[in-house]
Amino acid sequence: MQHSLPNGVTLGAEHFGDPAAPLVLLAGGTTMLSWPDAVCEALARGGRHVVRYDLRDAGASTTIDPNAPAYTLRDLAADAAALARELDDRPAHLAGIGVGGMVAQVAALDHPEAFSALTLCGTRPVAPGPVDADLPDHDKKAMRELFSLPMPDWSDRAAVADRAAASAKVLGNDPDTARTVAARIFDRAASAEPAVQMANHLGMVFSKLDCTPRWRERLPEITLPTVVLHGRRDVFFPVGNGEALAREIPGARLVVLEDAASAIPDAAAEEVAAAMLAA
Repeated sequence: MQHSLPNGVTLGAEHFGDPAAPLVLLAGGTTMLSWPDAVCEALARGGRHVVRYDLRDAGASTTIDPNAPAYTLRDLAADAAALARELDDRPAHLAGIGVGGMVAQVAALDHPEAFSALTLCGTRPVAPGPVDADLPDHDKKAMRELFSLPMPDWSDRAAVADRAAASAKVLGNDPDTARTVAARIFDRAASAEPAVQMANHLGMVFSKLDCTPRWRERLPEITLPTVVLHGRRDVFFPVGNGEALAREIPGARLVVLEDAASAIPDAAAEEVAAAMLAA
């Protein structure tokens, strides 16, 4: 399903549960499939209307030029607020994973009236690029292995899926799940153009976005009930990043997923849903 926003942007989305139930809005990182089906289904069983959506230049959302995005991180945050308002006249529980968690932080700061609660999963309080000195950066060994992987032909579905599986192995995620999800992402993309597929799978758009001004110093302004979820084995955004978010957002609750890396495994779906439903 696609939703057209007042700013002319179209966002691809998928719905779970009763539309009359309270809304949980899941911002993908960068596609909606960063949020596993098992988590969405568990939240719906818990009495929520779950909507996961693709960011711009990803999945089934508006795609213009992922090589030169003509929008900023704050525009993506405004998209989240606009979608929440379109879907329900009540504030939504906003959740973001990975780079989607960066969008969610800025959305909660810039549009607090649109949201009732906040979940940040596997993310950090600063933009892509150099990390603050007190935050753990990407694991160097894992990054060397990740960047040594050959790039696939981004128009070849099987090659893209294989590359995703290899990346998952380096990051400590399940390669078989990653291969399946990558194929689904490939099939859902608005275009098979190589640049579009690369943006879908690597989130390259974020390295080109204007992510200023910084928002970390504003985190104490967040008054929404907040849950911070983080995989203990995450080598991309090590768990110290989640710990920092939980310290700096007043009253935030930190839930460490002991057997998770950067992706949410299906085995953790019930734990993730329970933490979000309690917010």
